[in-house]
Amino acid sequence: MKLYLTKTPRILQKIFKKYTWRFFTDMKEIYLTFDDGPTPEITNWTLDLLKKHNAKATFFCIGKNIVNYPEIYQQIIADNHTIGNHTHNHINGWKHATEAYIDNVLSCENVISKEDKKSKLFRPPYGKIKRSQAKKLRGLGYKIILWNVLSADFDNTISNQKCLDNVLKNATNGSIVVFHDSLKATEKLKFVLPKVLEYYSKKGFVFKAI
Repeated sequence: MKLYLTKTPRILQKIFKKYTWRFFTDMKEIYLTFDDGPTPEITNWTLDLLKKHNAKATFFCIGKNIVNYPEIYQQIIADNHTIGNHTHNHINGWKHATEAYIDNVLSCENVISKEDKKSKLFRPPYGKIKRSQAKKLRGLGYKIILWNVLSADFDNTISNQKCLDNVLKNATNGSIVVFHDSLKATEKLKFVLPKVLEYYSKKGFVFKAI
Protein backbone atom coordinates (compact mmCIF):
# COMPACT_ATOMS: atom_id res chain seq x y z
CA MET A 1 0.00 0.00 0.00
CA LYS A 2 1.28 3.45 -0.93
CA LEU A 3 2.39 5.46 2.11
CA TYR A 4 3.26 8.75 0.44
CA LEU A 5 1.66 11.65 -1.41
CA THR A 6 2.78 12.49 -4.93
CA LYS A 7 1.43 16.03 -4.55
CA THR A 8 1.82 17.80 -1.21
CA PRO A 9 -1.52 19.28 -0.06
CA ARG A 10 -1.55 23.04 0.45
CA ILE A 11 -2.87 22.63 3.98
CA LEU A 12 0.25 20.65 4.90
CA GLN A 13 2.44 23.36 3.36
CA LYS A 14 0.63 25.98 5.45
CA ILE A 15 0.93 24.01 8.70
CA PHE A 16 4.67 23.54 8.19
CA LYS A 17 5.29 26.94 6.65
CA LYS A 18 8.86 27.21 7.94
CA TYR A 19 9.86 24.58 5.39
CA THR A 20 10.26 25.37 1.69
CA TRP A 21 7.82 23.28 -0.31
CA ARG A 22 7.79 25.24 -3.57
CA PHE A 23 8.47 28.71 -4.97
CA PHE A 24 5.64 31.09 -5.70
CA THR A 25 6.23 32.61 -9.11
CA ASP A 26 4.46 33.42 -12.36
CA MET A 27 7.60 32.46 -14.25
CA LYS A 28 7.85 29.13 -16.05
CA GLU A 29 10.44 27.67 -13.70
CA ILE A 30 10.75 24.18 -12.25
CA TYR A 31 13.22 23.07 -9.59
CA LEU A 32 14.42 19.51 -10.12
CA THR A 33 16.06 17.88 -7.12
CA PHE A 34 17.93 14.59 -6.82
CA ASP A 35 18.34 12.74 -3.52
CA ASP A 36 20.65 9.98 -2.28
CA GLY A 37 23.66 10.40 -4.59
CA PRO A 38 26.24 10.59 -5.78
CA THR A 39 26.28 7.08 -7.21
CA PRO A 40 28.22 5.65 -10.16
CA GLU A 41 25.15 3.87 -11.53
CA ILE A 42 23.14 6.98 -12.42
CA THR A 43 24.56 10.35 -11.31
CA ASN A 44 26.89 10.84 -14.28
CA TRP A 45 24.10 9.88 -16.67
CA THR A 46 21.86 12.44 -14.95
CA LEU A 47 24.50 15.16 -15.24
CA ASP A 48 24.98 14.47 -18.95
CA LEU A 49 21.25 14.66 -19.61
CA LEU A 50 20.83 17.89 -17.64
CA LYS A 51 23.69 19.45 -19.58
CA LYS A 52 22.05 18.46 -22.87
CA HIS A 53 18.96 20.44 -21.87
CA ASN A 54 20.84 23.37 -20.28
CA ALA A 55 19.08 22.44 -17.03
CA LYS A 56 20.31 23.18 -13.52
CA ALA A 57 19.27 21.16 -10.48
CA THR A 58 19.88 20.62 -6.79
CA PHE A 59 21.56 17.44 -5.55
CA PHE A 60 20.86 16.47 -1.93
CA CYS A 61 23.88 14.29 -1.28
CA ILE A 62 24.52 11.62 1.33
CA GLY A 63 27.84 12.27 3.05
CA LYS A 64 29.13 8.69 2.86
CA ASN A 65 28.43 8.64 -0.89
CA ILE A 66 30.46 11.82 -1.35
CA VAL A 67 33.33 10.10 0.49
CA ASN A 68 33.01 7.00 -1.69
CA TYR A 69 32.63 8.84 -5.01
CA PRO A 70 34.43 12.17 -4.73
CA GLU A 71 35.01 12.54 -8.47
CA ILE A 72 31.28 12.38 -9.20
CA TYR A 73 30.58 14.88 -6.43
CA GLN A 74 33.17 17.25 -7.86
CA GLN A 75 31.54 16.93 -11.29
CA ILE A 76 28.17 18.02 -9.86
CA ILE A 77 29.85 21.16 -8.58
CA ALA A 78 31.82 21.69 -11.80
CA ASP A 79 28.54 21.60 -13.74
CA ASN A 80 27.24 24.44 -11.53
CA HIS A 81 24.46 22.53 -9.84
CA THR A 82 23.54 23.26 -6.22
CA ILE A 83 24.52 20.93 -3.39
CA GLY A 84 22.28 20.11 -0.43
CA ASN A 85 22.83 18.06 2.74
CA HIS A 86 20.90 14.77 3.05
CA THR A 87 22.62 13.54 6.26
CA HIS A 88 25.76 11.42 6.30
CA ASN A 89 24.04 8.03 6.51
CA HIS A 90 20.51 8.67 5.20
CA ILE A 91 18.93 8.44 8.62
CA ASN A 92 15.29 8.85 9.61
CA GLY A 93 14.81 11.86 11.90
CA TRP A 94 11.75 10.33 13.57
CA LYS A 95 13.87 7.40 14.75
CA HIS A 96 16.83 9.37 16.12
CA ALA A 97 17.37 11.67 19.05
CA THR A 98 17.91 15.28 18.09
CA GLU A 99 21.57 15.41 19.16
CA ALA A 100 22.47 12.28 17.20
CA TYR A 101 20.58 13.53 14.16
CA ILE A 102 22.32 16.90 14.16
CA ASP A 103 25.69 15.21 14.56
CA ASN A 104 24.95 13.13 11.46
CA VAL A 105 23.99 16.24 9.49
CA LEU A 106 27.20 17.96 10.59
CA SER A 107 29.24 14.94 9.52
CA CYS A 108 27.77 15.39 6.05
CA GLU A 109 28.42 19.14 6.23
CA ASN A 110 32.10 18.50 6.95
CA VAL A 111 32.38 16.46 3.77
CA ILE A 112 30.37 18.90 1.64
CA SER A 113 32.28 21.94 2.83
CA LYS A 114 35.59 20.60 1.52
CA GLU A 115 34.36 21.55 -1.96
CA ASP A 116 31.31 23.77 -1.35
CA LYS A 117 31.58 25.97 1.73
CA LYS A 118 28.40 27.95 1.01
CA SER A 119 25.94 25.03 0.98
CA LYS A 120 23.23 25.46 3.62
CA LEU A 121 20.32 23.55 2.10
CA PHE A 122 18.98 20.49 3.89
CA ARG A 123 16.47 17.82 2.99
CA PRO A 124 15.55 15.21 5.59
CA PRO A 125 15.63 11.62 4.31
CA TYR A 126 12.09 10.29 3.84
CA GLY A 127 10.87 13.84 4.55
CA LYS A 128 10.85 12.88 8.23
CA ILE A 129 12.21 15.36 10.74
CA LYS A 130 11.24 16.35 14.29
CA ARG A 131 10.42 19.97 15.07
CA SER A 132 13.31 20.05 17.55
CA GLN A 133 15.71 18.88 14.83
CA ALA A 134 14.40 21.42 12.34
CA LYS A 135 14.73 24.23 14.89
CA LYS A 136 18.36 23.30 15.58
CA LEU A 137 19.17 23.19 11.88
CA ARG A 138 17.57 26.56 11.22
CA GLY A 139 19.64 27.90 14.10
CA LEU A 140 22.72 26.64 12.26
CA GLY A 141 21.68 28.58 9.19
CA TYR A 142 20.07 25.76 7.24
CA LYS A 143 17.09 26.19 4.94
CA ILE A 144 14.94 23.04 4.99
CA ILE A 145 13.80 22.08 1.51
CA LEU A 146 10.94 19.65 1.01
CA TRP A 147 8.79 19.39 -2.14
CA ASN A 148 5.36 19.69 -3.64
CA VAL A 149 5.81 17.00 -6.33
CA LEU A 150 7.15 13.51 -5.63
CA SER A 151 7.99 11.37 -8.66
CA ALA A 152 8.05 8.15 -6.57
CA ASP A 153 10.89 6.82 -8.71
CA PHE A 154 11.95 4.81 -5.64
CA ASP A 155 8.74 2.75 -5.69
CA ASN A 156 9.23 -0.56 -7.51
CA THR A 157 5.52 -1.35 -7.27
CA ILE A 158 4.47 1.37 -9.74
CA SER A 159 5.03 1.46 -13.49
CA ASN A 160 7.42 3.75 -15.29
CA GLN A 161 4.44 5.50 -16.84
CA LYS A 162 2.83 6.10 -13.45
CA CYS A 163 6.07 7.65 -12.24
CA LEU A 164 6.06 9.96 -15.27
CA ASP A 165 2.41 10.87 -14.71
CA ASN A 166 3.17 11.78 -11.10
CA VAL A 167 5.35 14.59 -12.42
CA LEU A 168 3.51 15.71 -15.56
CA LYS A 169 0.13 15.94 -13.81
CA ASN A 170 1.42 17.93 -10.85
CA ALA A 171 4.49 20.03 -11.68
CA THR A 172 3.92 23.66 -12.61
CA ASN A 173 5.42 27.12 -12.05
CA GLY A 174 7.72 27.05 -9.05
CA SER A 175 7.36 23.35 -8.30
CA ILE A 176 10.09 21.50 -6.43
CA VAL A 177 10.21 17.97 -7.87
CA VAL A 178 11.92 15.02 -6.18
CA PHE A 179 13.92 12.41 -8.08
CA HIS A 180 16.65 10.08 -6.81
CA ASP A 181 20.05 9.48 -8.38
CA SER A 182 20.26 6.10 -6.70
CA LEU A 183 20.63 2.53 -7.89
CA LYS A 184 17.09 1.73 -6.77
CA ALA A 185 15.60 4.52 -8.87
CA THR A 186 17.76 4.02 -11.96
CA GLU A 187 15.24 2.28 -14.22
CA LYS A 188 12.46 4.79 -13.60
CA LEU A 189 14.74 7.81 -13.73
CA LYS A 190 16.09 6.77 -17.13
CA PHE A 191 12.54 6.48 -18.43
CA VAL A 192 11.05 9.56 -16.80
CA LEU A 193 13.70 12.29 -16.69
CA PRO A 194 14.27 12.63 -20.46
CA LYS A 195 10.52 12.91 -21.01
CA VAL A 196 10.10 15.49 -18.24
CA LEU A 197 12.91 17.63 -19.62
CA GLU A 198 11.53 17.43 -23.16
CA TYR A 199 7.89 18.05 -22.17
CA TYR A 200 8.52 21.14 -20.07
CA SER A 201 11.21 22.54 -22.35
CA LYS A 202 8.73 22.52 -25.24
CA LYS A 203 6.31 24.45 -23.02
CA GLY A 204 8.93 27.13 -22.42
CA PHE A 205 9.96 26.16 -18.89
CA VAL A 206 13.49 26.52 -17.55
CA PHE A 207 15.00 24.24 -14.93
CA LYS A 208 16.70 26.07 -12.09
CA ALA A 209 18.76 25.13 -9.07
CA ILE A 210 17.59 26.22 -5.63
